[in-house]
Amino acid sequence: MRFFEGCTALITGASSGLGAEFARQLAPVAGTLVLVARRAEHLDEMKAELATRHPGLRVFVYVMDITRENQNRDFAEWLVKEKIRVNFLVNNAGMGDRGPFATGDWAKIHAMLELNVVALTRLTHHLLPMLLEGGRGAILNVSSIAGLIPLPHMSVYAATKAYVNSFSDGLRMELRDTGITVTAVLPGPVETEFGRVASRGAGEPEWSSPDGLLVSVEEVVRQALVAVSADKARVIPGWKVALFMGLAVALPLGVLRAILQRQAR
Repeated sequence: MRFFEGCTALITGASSGLGAEFARQLAPVAGTLVLVARRAEHLDEMKAELATRHPGLRVFVYVMDITRENQNRDFAEWLVKEKIRVNFLVNNAGMGDRGPFATGDWAKIHAMLELNVVALTRLTHHLLPMLLEGGRGAILNVSSIAGLIPLPHMSVYAATKAYVNSFSDGLRMELRDTGITVTAVLPGPVETEFGRVASRGAGEPEWSSPDGLLVSVEEVVRQALVAVSADKARVIPGWKVALFMGLAVALPLGVLRAILQRQAR
């Protein structure tokens, strides 16, 4: 964790799940944490927890909906006002949707596109000049193994994460000689509230994953931070998940489509 010593890290979706765990694991070494989410109460609880455990750590919380462009502008102005210079950006906020595309609620689909694609891209664009001025920093984009293959009943979600994977790789190549690294973490099944939010409720199949492929929140975050410190382009936490996806992406696309279509039935 030496790479993160004294860093100023900004974490989106920091009120729970992976975002909260990123804050917990960075807290012992970081100098400043900026925690961003929509739920003020959860952010305040996280700030109080971190302040108790790490008295020397500066913790700022900022309540906002990062899909709102006007709130992003206000946030950028607030960072300048508070003289906060971010050098580690964790784009963690995201959401999913599970079920047939034809019966999906457009408002939820649109919100997912705005959050997973537009908001992530916009915040990165806003903060990148600050990172470049510092001469050294990192961007960590939380993606998903869903972005590696087409997924029926999760077609839009998988597409948004395919975008995150491609965007991360392209931006990484652009920034290769600037001192700014870009890493994408591609978790598989993780025990967070993601499944509850992605599920559509009554009438739809329950969100479930094979127990053997579940990876803890703590392990996902640990492996993600190790990957950033080692300047890796991508990491899939959990050797079983990584092996499974390695086999999946090695299949001819026609074969993969046939398998996934059969499972979708």
